[in-house]
Amino acid sequence: MKTYLCIVCGFVYDEAAGRHEDGLKPGTAWADVPESWACPECGVAKADFEIVEI
Repeated sequence: MKTYLCIVCGFVYDEAAGRHEDGLKPGTAWADVPESWACPECGVAKADFEIVEI
């Protein structure tokens, strides 16, 4: 499982945790997150996230 960082505000999406608030179950891979999904903190597009190691 990987983590992805919003390059604008620093919000982290963790594949292992998912994001219940957005209907993304734990284990939801980044590739399975809809392209229309946006950062819940600042609203930027999924394309503005980078893979990171935490």
